Formats: sequence, structure tokens, C-alpha cells
Amino acid sequence: MTADLAERVKDVLDVDAEAFEAQARADAEVVKEGLRDGVFDNHQAIVGLEYEFYAVADGRWRADDEVHALTRVPRRLLELIGFEKELGLHNAEMTTSPQPLSAYGLRAQESEVKARLAAALDCARSEGMRLVSDALWTIPPAGETARGYLTDAVEVDGVRLATNMSDAVRYHAMANGPNAPESMGVDAPHVSFEAPTVMPESLITSIQPHYQVAHAADLPTYFGYALRVAGPLLALGVNAPFFPPDLYDAGTSAEEVLADGWDEGRITVFESVLNAEDSEKVRFPRDVDTVEEAVDRVAGDPSVVPMAVSGGDRYDDRFATLRRKHGTYWRWVRPVFDGPTRSDANARIEFRPIGAQPTVRDSVAFQAAFAGLMESLPRRAHPVEGLDWETARENFYAAARDGIDADLTWVTNAGDTTTNAAELYDDLLDHAADGLESAGCSEAEAAYYVDPLRRRVETATTPAAWKRSEVRTRLDDGDAFADAVTGMQRSYIGRQKETLLEGCFTDWL
Repeated sequence: MTADLAERVKDVLDVDAEAFEAQARADAEVVKEGLRDGVFDNHQAIVGLEYEFYAVADGRWRADDEVHALTRVPRRLLELIGFEKELGLHNAEMTTSPQPLSAYGLRAQESEVKARLAAALDCARSEGMRLVSDALWTIPPAGETARGYLTDAVEVDGVRLATNMSDAVRYHAMANGPNAPESMGVDAPHVSFEAPTVMPESLITSIQPHYQVAHAADLPTYFGYALRVAGPLLALGVNAPFFPPDLYDAGTSAEEVLADGWDEGRITVFESVLNAEDSEKVRFPRDVDTVEEAVDRVAGDPSVVPMAVSGGDRYDDRFATLRRKHGTYWRWVRPVFDGPTRSDANARIEFRPIGAQPTVRDSVAFQAAFAGLMESLPRRAHPVEGLDWETARENFYAAARDGIDADLTWVTNAGDTTTNAAELYDDLLDHAADGLESAGCSEAEAAYYVDPLRRRVETATTPAAWKRSEVRTRLDDGDAFADAVTGMQRSYIGRQKETLLEGCFTDWL
């Protein structure tokens, strides 16, 4: 199997990079022609969701050191539960069926997530494991270190292969091509280590709400608003303040971690693993002026691994190379152009800043709030559109660092610039609810989706804040830092068992 994988990686690396880039540019022209012809327009907004999980050992027969330790998911189990493989062997991903943005569509999204996840949890239980909704795992597999798990690799015929990575060729090829950086390690406060492959990116898991715009030509307006809500929404969703303890630099104290660690360490992981000095593939993107510019940005983005694509009968196979290239167009907010048929062709925004949340309701709350904002802000010509891009970017990274305590700048519906968090979130969440109501939700239905986020504002508590409090309490009780983090993580998973499908994070408080 390893030799076969190495051969497949070699085949990928033999692809003519110049021909690949030329085809991507040609594909971009196909998409732009379709945009001019109205192919990517639709009669209403559509929503969807990608939802990532990691697996942990769980079961009465597990030894104490195995409880809630990261575990590898058998490939046959992924096939059985209908989830997709992701970067690491411990990962599993669910993608929902797109639905119209309406009361019925949102209920269908939540029901699909719950139905598929409940079935997956039942199957995983029989294997002595559990799927966890979280942003960054902290307990490595039993008997292993996180550093070893993330950096173990073998070399076969000159090809580097990560031991604990799924067999998706493109992931392994990233570490072997001519554009591969010298190292793909993590650089975060008090965490710095090198890795021979992109495997450290598998530390993190996320939710990725999708919003399909009705008229593709309007995508730049929606995109601009998405950039401006990214910081405030991220500040409410932070859920990754700690790394596995063995990854911290030698001599780092618990107090230093608590003082300097980011509330959403996912951001530092994704950027440091996949960015090189001469190419920032993962970043907060700039505004776009036209939808054609959005297409050209994807086509002109530096390729990590040019890969051959095979033809097919889908409509978007007409621009298959551009779609392939889009797979490594890693921006925190990014445009997507695809569709299996001409009538299903669409232009949408993929919102990537938010880590997986403690419960399904919380994850769906972010999906719905983002969709509501995309409905309301452009329709009401909300003045936050005029917030400087540089300020929107500063908001994003301030939110990643400090979470709900971040100093953020906003422009209210009245046109007033404010740094008052209460004013910001009143305006933001009122417009999220307004957008949901304009899409057909009742006032009560809109409140159902937005209230979990309102309660985070009211209590000034995010999942990251909860984790910090749990660790602090254990330290005050005399636990060593590593034990405090492990204890917090087991408590998180224990609470999640009770609330994942039918509860809410604020039930934990």
C-alpha cells in the first residue's frame, strides 16, 4: 500500500505545471463566459455546511490513559457512516445537501446533521470510539506523543509519506513537489516545531457554512460584507486556546500559555503550516470589485501541487482544472464556482473562520447567523460595508487572539463607528435575525438560531473562555499543566456527550 501510494504521488509530480496553469487560465475564461450568460444565477439563496470531526477512544473497556485519547478511524467505518476522509486518519467530515435559505431549509440542514451524526455515533460506539465536535484536539493517541503522531513519516523511493495521514494523494504530494517548503511545522505562541509534511494541519477541525448568492454579479458585495462580519463572528466562536501539552516549547509555564495563547489557535496552525515565505496561501483576503476578479484570483493563485484532472459529465467538468486549483485556494473567506449541471451552477461564499462548536445547535447557529447577515446587510445597504479593509483584517486577528474580549471596530446601522462590544453585537445579531425573518423564518424561529450567540455575548463566555476557566480551576487545585489540559478536554467531551444533538453550549454554564 505504501509503495503504491508513493507511485501515485510520483505520477502527480510528473504533471506539467505550465500546462496546468495554462488550462486553469482557460477554465477561468469558461467560468467568466458563464457568468456573462447568467449561468451562475439562481432564483434564491442556498445554504450548505461542511462539518469536520475527530475521533477519540471511548468505551467501558478502555484503559484510563485511553479515555478520550485521539484514535484512528477505520476506513471501512467512514464508508459505513457516509462521512468523507480528511487529512488525518482520525478525521471525518460531513457535507450537508444544499437547501434553500428558508425556515424549512434551515430545519432540513439541522435535521440532516443530527440524523447522520446520530447514526455515525452509534456505529462508532461499536468500535469503541466517539466523534467529537471541537476545534483542536489536545490528547494524543494512547502511548504516543502529539509531536510524534504529527511528524512521523517514511520515505519511499524519494517520496515522503506521513504515517498518520489519509491516502489522499494530494495531501502527500504537498510535501514532495518542487514548490514544497522546507518545513511545514507550527509557529504559535510558545509552540514551535518542524514537520516534514502538512500533517500538523490535522490538529484542527472546523465548520464551513456556504451561502449561495442569487445573482452572481452581486458576489463582490456579499464578499465584502462577509469579510467585515468575520472578526465579530470569530470572536463569538473561538474554541481552540490550548495545544496538546507536549507540543509546548520546553520551559514554558502554564501562566505564559494562559497569558499569550490565542483563543483560536486554529488560525495560527492553518497559516503557519501551509504558508511559505514567498506565498501566503492562507490569509484574510482582500475585497473584490467584480465577480470576474474573484475568478481570476483563483486562476492566478500559486499552485501547490498541479494535478491532472479527468473529464466527466458534470457541467463544472468544463472547468475542472480551475476547480482542482481552487482546492488549495486557502482563504478564510473564499468564492466558489461550480455545479453538477448547468441549472445547478452557482456562485457562493465559503465562510471558513469558525472552528467546530460544542454542539450541533451552536454550529448551526453560526451557519444561520452568517446566512441571515448575508441576507440583511446587502439588502439594507448597511454602512459597515464602508469599514476599511485594514480594520476588518485587524478585527479578524484580534478576535483570533482575544476572542470575545477583543477590541473590535464596527459601523452601526446608524452610521456610527463604535468599539463598544454591546453596540456591535446588538447591531450584528439584530441584522442576522432580520435576514432570517426576511428569508421566511418567524420571529421565534429566527431567535432559535440567533439566541445561542446572544447568550455568549450576555455571559461573556465562549467555548475558549470555558476551556480556560476549566484549566485555571485545575491549576488552582494543584494539577500540573498537562493534567489540567487533559482534564479539561475530558470534561469537554463528557459535557458534549450529554448535549451534542439536543443541547446548547450555554447549557454548560
